[in-house]
Amino acid sequence: MTISLTLFYATNRNHEGGPDRWHPASYGKKFSDDGMENLRFGKVTVEANDTELKKFLSKDGKSMGTANGEKLGDYLAQCARSARIEAYPERIAKDVSDKAQSDAKFGSKAMFDDLKALMMKSTDVLIYIHGFNVNWFSAMGSALALELMLNNSKAAASAQRVTVVLFTWPSDGLALPFVSYKSDRTEAAGSGYAFARGLLKVRDFFGELRDRAAKGGEKPCEQDIHLLCHSMGNYLLQNTIERIDDHTPGNALPRLFEHIFLCAPDVDDSVLDPGQPMGRVHELARCVTVYHNRGDVALVISDHTKGNPERLGAGGAARPSLLHNKIHQVDCTPIVKELVEHSYYLFGYVNDDIRRSVDGVALDDERRRRERDPNLPNVWKMK
Repeated sequence: MTISLTLFYATNRNHEGGPDRWHPASYGKKFSDDGMENLRFGKVTVEANDTELKKFLSKDGKSMGTANGEKLGDYLAQCARSARIEAYPERIAKDVSDKAQSDAKFGSKAMFDDLKALMMKSTDVLIYIHGFNVNWFSAMGSALALELMLNNSKAAASAQRVTVVLFTWPSDGLALPFVSYKSDRTEAAGSGYAFARGLLKVRDFFGELRDRAAKGGEKPCEQDIHLLCHSMGNYLLQNTIERIDDHTPGNALPRLFEHIFLCAPDVDDSVLDPGQPMGRVHELARCVTVYHNRGDVALVISDHTKGNPERLGAGGAARPSLLHNKIHQVDCTPIVKELVEHSYYLFGYVNDDIRRSVDGVALDDERRRRERDPNLPNVWKMK
């Protein structure tokens, strides 16, 4: 049986398939023609075989638990090549009067309204940022796989759904040694500014909702928004924080998320120290979790061939005793198998742990397959 899967997205990639940016055939490996901070919003519909989906979702991963989200993502990336794309057009007023501008319909606002309607039905939203060497189709595949994994997890609360929103940046997907990594790192930095623009739009949208509720308008949905960054997507977030700080009054960043998940982060292991580039990430969320794996070959290569310092996603924080009390790190090394050493967030037990956090399960709940370090209260190890 064929089923339809819908994925919301935002991107600063260039559109492909003709001059009409609102009816793209796909998105490419370059920045938008209107600049690297230009964002497009939309949704895609992907047709997939239900039997194939169930096969990957029930796959025995032995030490990793049930489900192989990486292979599921590969399958969905192939399905995505025939996806139907619906971009939200920007309907801008023709004059600059206050009323005309208030009547304008921006693509971001249209998508936020659609997401709000879903959230009113007990649905959390999780924004997903992919890493290095990921093209448009692979990005869609991984995002859809993540959503299916989270909603089919044995750890999931039955009444709560999760909708994944993809932010995809122009990772070139070419895997050219010593060239594409450097290129993607530069593009991730620039895309961090684009993502910051998107988050500032979210901040303003929340502000409008609060204002309407205060005036006796519609009731808030009372659902949460989360953020998951994989690999170099964490470097993108690092640059996002800088830009949000530049456009936020006062001394604190806006708390936009309930939980931020930093998965296999390809950033310096000192980046969470006070005064360092991500030292204030905890201000954006109620809780932050770092998942790392000491056997992550991709990050070892990042250390030794790209001239980078030790990676946060390999050995964890350089100084775990200095982590803010809202930041927790989880060592996944004991359960990760060699072939999945970098994408383990898409596998059984780690994905279950993420889902329990989405559902608000206490960090020390006995249903989690982790144990706390006897000397460091916010350091854990999977078991």
